[in-house]
Amino acid sequence: MNPTQDTYRHRILKVQLHIQEHLDEDLSLERLARIAHFSPFHFHRIFSALVGESVHDHVRRLRLESAAILLKTSDRPVTQIAFDTGYDTHESFSRAFRQMFGVSPSQFRAGQRPVPSTVSTGLQGEEISMSTSTTADVHVRNVEPMRVAFVRHVGPYENVVLALQRFLHWAGQRGLFGPDTKVIGIGHDDPHITPADKLRFDCCVTVSKEFQPEGEVGVQTVGGGEFAVLTHRGPYEKLGDCYRLLYGTWLPASGREPRHEPPFEVYHNSPGNTQPEDLLTEIYVPLEPR
Repeated sequence: MNPTQDTYRHRILKVQLHIQEHLDEDLSLERLARIAHFSPFHFHRIFSALVGESVHDHVRRLRLESAAILLKTSDRPVTQIAFDTGYDTHESFSRAFRQMFGVSPSQFRAGQRPVPSTVSTGLQGEEISMSTSTTADVHVRNVEPMRVAFVRHVGPYENVVLALQRFLHWAGQRGLFGPDTKVIGIGHDDPHITPADKLRFDCCVTVSKEFQPEGEVGVQTVGGGEFAVLTHRGPYEKLGDCYRLLYGTWLPASGREPRHEPPFEVYHNSPGNTQPEDLLTEIYVPLEPR
């Protein structure tokens, strides 16, 4: 990748991060172009070429997919969800939602299982017992913001492990690992909502303030605030059990609401040198303040 390509990708990645963190705000082409430091004319074409969809389609899809997740994981009124995902009126939101999903928001909520699917590497796991985990294993922690270097994988979640291993190899070559380094994964999308080729997963390692973006590797902040934390021991394919417990059992019983941002996972060992039954993963679900 030449320096110009490198710069362009970082500028477009900065815009993608801004979009996903500000879905309820003005995301006009002109505003996003200013963030990328491109003219609107060129920005639209560069974004489409690098991301694979237009700015309008990307924003619309993320807003509606975010709304679908909120319908599945919260009791917020439909009108509030419409406002939270950038729609000015209930009518415009319902119309767009029906166009994308084929049903109204209320029908979508009524027709789903009460326990949501998860946005983790463990999504492909079948329905299995949660006998190894209980709500007593869930702890609420205040997590300080963490600066992370990351590379974004776009595609089926079953390919995430290979992407993560490649990223960790890159990080190791650059001496980024220390005694306090954390390896983190962030799944942004629900594969029952988002097409497999559009699923976003960020492979991350914590870094110091001196680290600067390089190549396809960007920087973002993870954490900040209270999180429900559950530790899973075992293969990644069974992480779905823990998510079902967190979202379907612990959250309703706790009286807490999930904050409108994705959960993340902290990996304490690696499938490259650890047996599947000994893999140790912490799941962090962000919570709204009391």
